[in-house]
Amino acid sequence: MSIDPKIIREVTRQTEVLRSPKQSLATFGITDVAYYLVSEPAYADLVDDVRETVIRRGRVTAERPQLVTPYYLLNLFQGFDHGREYAQYLAETYGPRSPGLLYSYRNELHETTILADPLPVVANRLAEMLEKEGRALAAVIKGVDHLWDISLMKFIYELTVGSLERNVDEMGRRGWLGMDRGLPRGARARLEEMFAQVAAGNLDPRELKRELDSWGVFEEYEDRFLGLFRHR
Repeated sequence: MSIDPKIIREVTRQTEVLRSPKQSLATFGITDVAYYLVSEPAYADLVDDVRETVIRRGRVTAERPQLVTPYYLLNLFQGFDHGREYAQYLAETYGPRSPGLLYSYRNELHETTILADPLPVVANRLAEMLEKEGRALAAVIKGVDHLWDISLMKFIYELTVGSLERNVDEMGRRGWLGMDRGLPRGARARLEEMFAQVAAGNLDPRELKRELDSWGVFEEYEDRFLGLFRHR
């Protein structure tokens, strides 16, 4: 069921990150961020004095940022009515091989509890606990109870924006944003890594094939790809 964009805007307006992670997303690895999303119960609008607070404790796993191009996105926007048209627009605007970063996330909700204390008290208590424990990769978020996942996504978006400049800078220093035979050097490095994983039996060859197809370079790597099976 679709949600009115006005409602989404209102939820994001009410969402506030009360305690941000002390580190940005890793450029070359996976980042696990613990979160405590606090909200007034959904029935708060029906009573005058709300004393309870809902706490959702979970973890967001941010995969290593993936270097992509508009051409790559042509094969990525599956299930979008106008995904291919949008990717084509990016290709025409920035060039089909212009590099960019793609972030992907996985959310795991661990538990939901209700405390008989007002939200400001609970939020401060959680923030103090995380500071005392030195939890650099943990956040406290004030959200909206019945649409808490939108509140969480706002937090993720802001975390991504705050990490982007550093991630791009680190990739640039490694030379990954430069081009190598029509592909960003970082993409070539990723393909080399995947070939090594397949050869070691740690990656399904179909994933490597999909990646080669997404970059449009399967023919370039075809002999090498087939060679993986000749040596088995």
